[in-house]
Amino acid sequence: MRKVSAIGSLVLLFGIAACTDDGQNETDEGNEATGSGDSTGDEEAAESSEGGNMVLVMPSDAVTLDPHDSTDVPSNIVFDNIYETLVYHDENTELQPGLAESYEQLDDLTWEFNLQEDVTFHDGEPFNADAVVANLDRLLDPDTASPRASLFEAIEDVEAVDEYTVHITTDTPFSPLPAHLAHGSGSMMSPAAIEADAEGELNLDTEPVGTGPFEFESWEQGNEIVLTNNPDYWEDPAHLDSVTYTVVPEQGTRLAMLENGEAHFVQQVEPANTERVEQMENASIVTQEMLGFEYIGFNNEVEPFDDVQVRRALSMAIDKDTIVEGLYEGYGTVADGPLGDMVFGASDDIEPLPYDPEQAEELLADAGYEDGFSTTLLTNDENPMRIQMAELAQDQLSDIGVELSIEQMEWGAYLDTIAEGNSEMFVLGWSSATGDADYVLHPNFHSDNLGAPGNQTFYVNEAFDDLVIEAREETDEETRLELYEEAEQLLIDEAPAIFTDHNDYIVGVADSVEGFDHHPNGLFPLDDVSITEEAEGGSVY
Repeated sequence: MRKVSAIGSLVLLFGIAACTDDGQNETDEGNEATGSGDSTGDEEAAESSEGGNMVLVMPSDAVTLDPHDSTDVPSNIVFDNIYETLVYHDENTELQPGLAESYEQLDDLTWEFNLQEDVTFHDGEPFNADAVVANLDRLLDPDTASPRASLFEAIEDVEAVDEYTVHITTDTPFSPLPAHLAHGSGSMMSPAAIEADAEGELNLDTEPVGTGPFEFESWEQGNEIVLTNNPDYWEDPAHLDSVTYTVVPEQGTRLAMLENGEAHFVQQVEPANTERVEQMENASIVTQEMLGFEYIGFNNEVEPFDDVQVRRALSMAIDKDTIVEGLYEGYGTVADGPLGDMVFGASDDIEPLPYDPEQAEELLADAGYEDGFSTTLLTNDENPMRIQMAELAQDQLSDIGVELSIEQMEWGAYLDTIAEGNSEMFVLGWSSATGDADYVLHPNFHSDNLGAPGNQTFYVNEAFDDLVIEAREETDEETRLELYEEAEQLLIDEAPAIFTDHNDYIVGVADSVEGFDHHPNGLFPLDDVSITEEAEGGSVY
């Protein structure tokens, strides 16, 4: 069967931007790139494949459908089709107009956003400047305690100039603002729903109200989430009648559902199982280079990981080439640091820690652990690749006298445990959704974000903090790049985590699915997707 690669080129827009292109056209171009044929054929295919329910089988359930409260990818995957942002990243990681039809930077501190007109929320409330103010006020309200508030902490004021014009003023120059507004946490929700949630009449964790092409229907937690077509969508309505995200933790079961015609999409296909999908008569593998990174984190607040020599030693004892070529079978690249090549701020001039088990043993001895030590490594039980990563680390670290006990946890409990600092070592990843180094370095390693906001390693370094803040306030692009290079090198040298790899997303997609794009940020919008066959117990192929 065919093997599709959906790797897009990176063209990020910084500084002054005036966006007037039609985002729908960009999506259509992406479909042509996947081999959908000429325009006439595409129109005929779309007409013949309208409607139906698309079934996506996922290893993990969402945690919350409140974008202001979410920190996990499974949640973002779902509400990305319910909510919309002022601007968004397309399949090529280019910023495109969303609910803002255009925007520009008026001066160093002021940005103007001109909004789309005649847009309504799923509850019938109008989208306008007041809605933008209500959302950003809620996001930044300390009582909301949004774990993503740090993305927007530079915002000093949000003003509704008129019904469809908003001015956002920052307290210092803030170059990443447009990229941050494209993040899922910048999703716009109904002001009436915000008020109802505040009064306890509605729960936005489980009852989302957005402007997107699909609206929330139901959530049987631990089992499935159902979205239905929004017939009043302000752009062209989605082709699908509904979307069902079914939670199936066991990968073999997910693959069998795809093969038997019970599902249209399977998330997280292990590299070892790609051949199985490629041999299916009704499905194909789709790969996408990811913006993010995978890592083994240390809790820098607990012994012995409060010692940089210990952290460096363990980092140097892990063979990353074995991870990429053995564990991921070449679906990815070695991570020298947290910034992948597709992220603005990445540098070819950083110096990674070498793989050197002998020097690692010397560093441990210098730190007083010549006989090694024992510790616990946590991972989530629904991700086979992370479990295998933990087992590989267990094997390789035993060579320098470090004995790991592996503990697997349910996803939600796992996130809570790490965020509360009740860990020693853990396996995790980060989706660099904005394509900007600020969203990698600030949430994950700045001391303002310890715990749930992103800094799960509890790393604290004043010099690093200063570099990251200076970079986000710098308006000259070349200077920003220099600052990010210095900041990433400091992270590599101090090793708050073992940066293992930038792996590829690998998913299985039924051949009956048309118009599917897996974006580098890990999301897959479904507004332009159509299906030629329903998924009904394997009888459809």
